[in-house]
Amino acid sequence: MVWLVILAALLLMISPVMWLKPSPRQRRIVPLRNAAAKAGVKVVLEKPPLHGIETAMPGYRWSYPAVAPGPRFLLVRASEASDLLKPCVADWRWRIEPLRPLPPSAREPLEALLTRLPQDALVVESSETSITLWWWESQTAERFLTYVEDFRQLRDALAGRADQRRVGTGFGEGASGD
Repeated sequence: MVWLVILAALLLMISPVMWLKPSPRQRRIVPLRNAAAKAGVKVVLEKPPLHGIETAMPGYRWSYPAVAPGPRFLLVRASEASDLLKPCVADWRWRIEPLRPLPPSAREPLEALLTRLPQDALVVESSETSITLWWWESQTAERFLTYVEDFRQLRDALAGRADQRRVGTGFGEGASGD
């Protein structure tokens, strides 16, 4: 009986320590996010632009230069999209298409990148400020780093292709379309 009490006391002392031990997923994600940060990628946890997902999702964000905003578009993995949405390439559909057609220098890297992304990559979103990959972080840091240069190339090709040109001294002043 004494051994049983000693064992219970030891388990009570050890159990809080076990809760603090990182899970295998946490041990994989920390180096992934650190590698992304070192590569100049901002990682955010926000509600993604997907219907039916109310929880925060990791978004890996490449910023456009402030003087060269990007176009607005939203690509969704076909498994998460309606069949009514226009297909883009492979397993992706346009939820929001860019107002102006993308030049080959941007379209080709985008299409190549979309065919390479992991299955848990659900959304590629571009706004005036950044291009964001929304995914569930299924891969290691080494594998993720193989996408970084492709996203940089895509960002550079899209920079300055905002849907509206801004005139005046500030972004908020008058806009005229192409």
